[in-house]
Amino acid sequence: MAETQESKESLQESLQQVVTLLNKHRLVEDLVHKQDMPKHDLVESLVHKQNLAELHHKLDELHPADVAYILEALPLEQRLAVWELVKAERDGEILLEVSDAVRQTLIADMDSDELLAVAEQLDTDELADLAPDFPKDVLQELLDSLDIQNRERLQSALGYAEDAVGALMDFDIVTIREDVSLEVALRYLRRLGSLPDHTDKLFVVDRGGILQGVLPLKRLVVKDLELTVAEVMAEDAVMFHPEDEAAEAAQAFERYDLVTAPVVDQHNKLVGRLTVDTVMDFIREEAESDMLSMAGLREEEDLFASVWKSVQNRWTWLAVNLITALIASRVIGLFEGSIEKVVALAALMPIVAGIGGNSGNQTTTMIVRGLALGHVTAHNAKSLLLKELGVSLLNGLVWGSVLGLIAYGLYKNAALGLVMTSAMTLNLLLSAVVGVMIPLVMVKLGRDPAVGSSVLLTAMTDSGGFFIFLGLATIFLL
Repeated sequence: MAETQESKESLQESLQQVVTLLNKHRLVEDLVHKQDMPKHDLVESLVHKQNLAELHHKLDELHPADVAYILEALPLEQRLAVWELVKAERDGEILLEVSDAVRQTLIADMDSDELLAVAEQLDTDELADLAPDFPKDVLQELLDSLDIQNRERLQSALGYAEDAVGALMDFDIVTIREDVSLEVALRYLRRLGSLPDHTDKLFVVDRGGILQGVLPLKRLVVKDLELTVAEVMAEDAVMFHPEDEAAEAAQAFERYDLVTAPVVDQHNKLVGRLTVDTVMDFIREEAESDMLSMAGLREEEDLFASVWKSVQNRWTWLAVNLITALIASRVIGLFEGSIEKVVALAALMPIVAGIGGNSGNQTTTMIVRGLALGHVTAHNAKSLLLKELGVSLLNGLVWGSVLGLIAYGLYKNAALGLVMTSAMTLNLLLSAVVGVMIPLVMVKLGRDPAVGSSVLLTAMTDSGGFFIFLGLATIFLL
């Protein structure tokens, strides 16, 4: 934790240094530009280069991921100024690190030659991450420039859905035959000189490329070198197909503590591998996407996006919110007479609706998480619903009683206290049902259970809470 905090402080310090240098650069250039002096253009050019040199040096010291962090934290004008200073040979690494929304702004500032130069720096699997953001003419030119093998690999990767294993796999793999000795295998690795990142095993294939098993490097190191690969390899390796869901693969990586895993086609031919760093990136992106979806955002939004683009991203669920708020207001309107007679109802009813919404959000979060992990299925949905109803009933009786006592203390009305307790309990039970059912129904309809679930939940608990509370008040107080 201390290292994480120190790293965060270091990033913030680097960001502040870059911002300070940018402001200094702008200030000095404005002053020089206003001066009337001999050889003004030459002096201005020298000052410009001198100011940028310090900033350029600072950026060169940073890891590509740190530069990406800084770019994401800068307004568009400053972001593009920093982007211009990044050395060309690092463009590709940085584009891979930035968020999708920020990446689009950077790519939009690059011409075709710059984008093709970026492509030359990257492996095929890395290109597959960036290619969907390239203009169509640049993408076609890029495909034409690749050799047949890499072109087929890139087209194959682009052909899979974003949430499929095939879109995440890479092609940088080391294979070996099962009939060679461990000594031969070691000599082969030494000739290679280096191994792909995150290599913890070699993939054992036959002459046709069919996967036979995997040879963990730790076995290669400790076993008798006279043994053959077939005698030492593991034949029950965890493997995936390109069409498999990436979320399920991520769960397998966590369950079996995998570092790498082979990806095979329908004929068991080795076509690539999946690595833990790619899986971690996928998990992070999915977590961020779910967080945004639950808030009703359609997609990741650049923090410094234009007003119009931000409005486009947010308007859909705000419109839904408006409609549900109007429904809730009409529910209240049905009981205007009750509210006029018992003014305390106007002060107390938001409490019932608010607590119900919070309780429902807790339930929905648990169910969405369970669905993502594969823990929630048709056979246990009923048990989960009963459990959440039990939790809500107990919470409703306890906190409803507390609220009822407070209401009695404030307004000296025992019936009002009873109504508060009953309304709180019933609304929490409603929130439990809605909190469980909304994600399950959305999954049944083939939709992401996280998308807008909190918006729908709040709408239903608000309207339901108002109706329950005001309905009980009308029956027992008037």
